[in-house]
Amino acid sequence: MTTAFTFPGQGSQAVSMGKALAEAVPAARAVFEEVDAALGQKLSALMWDGPEAELTLTENAQPALMAVSLAALRALEAEGVRIGGAVAYVAGHSLGEYSALAAAGSLTIADAARLLKIRGRAMQAAVPVGEGAMAALLGLDFATATEVAAAAAENEVCQAANDNADGQVVVSGSKAAVERAVALAKARGAKRAMLLNVSAPFHCALMQPAADAMAAALAEVDLKAPIVPLISNVLAAPISDPDEIRRRLVEQVTGTVRWRESVQWLAANGVTRLVEIGSGKVLTGLVKRIADGVEGLAVNTPDDVAKAAAALA
Repeated sequence: MTTAFTFPGQGSQAVSMGKALAEAVPAARAVFEEVDAALGQKLSALMWDGPEAELTLTENAQPALMAVSLAALRALEAEGVRIGGAVAYVAGHSLGEYSALAAAGSLTIADAARLLKIRGRAMQAAVPVGEGAMAALLGLDFATATEVAAAAAENEVCQAANDNADGQVVVSGSKAAVERAVALAKARGAKRAMLLNVSAPFHCALMQPAADAMAAALAEVDLKAPIVPLISNVLAAPISDPDEIRRRLVEQVTGTVRWRESVQWLAANGVTRLVEIGSGKVLTGLVKRIADGVEGLAVNTPDDVAKAAAALA
């Protein structure tokens, strides 16, 4: 079997995530210590003990989710599993691209943590609270959801932010425009259309100030070619050149996360197993909706590590 490792995005955070890995695997605990040191913040304590409201803040959730993913990866490596060989690609959902790049040796863990702290703060600051919104449109294909967003814009911003799976599209933009999209989606036959409880309108043109901040931050960081190609969110295709990776990470802040197409690309190019590395099982659930015949496996506890190591042996 050919395997790709995938890395979750925001929304997968939960208090106590990664704690069992840190207690069971010294290499996993070292990841949390490295992230704490890089940020000058006891992020691990927040992850393990809460409060949840503080963990959920974008500037904390993003580096925290990366830390859990890399801790799970180190636990797998302790069992002899390595990226390369049978693990042919990496991909991450939104912030998960930074986790994927750290996993594949393109970014150091410390640099990934610092970049995600900057990214989280910049995304939160880009739009005043209450002026933006996001909504899930369920039961519409991507083309129809895109038409709905365009019709709802009315000289404001409304665009497809996440193409997560067949019939699961998230739109983002100005609050009034997104509210219009919800109404239009229902009129176009959506099974459900609802505003999401998010702190900012991610992955739309309103995030341009955050994209500018990331362009400046990424320019200061040493990016190496990853061990295996990264499936880019904005291209739904593999990239390995450091300059292109840097450019696509900036584009991703305002662009659509093309997750459905990314998984389809992997399936069409011989990948038969997607292993989700990190907190939660969101991406593993999406695999079942996107690609028949592709196995999904989630790794976020010591038991998961043992099962995955056996499967990947």
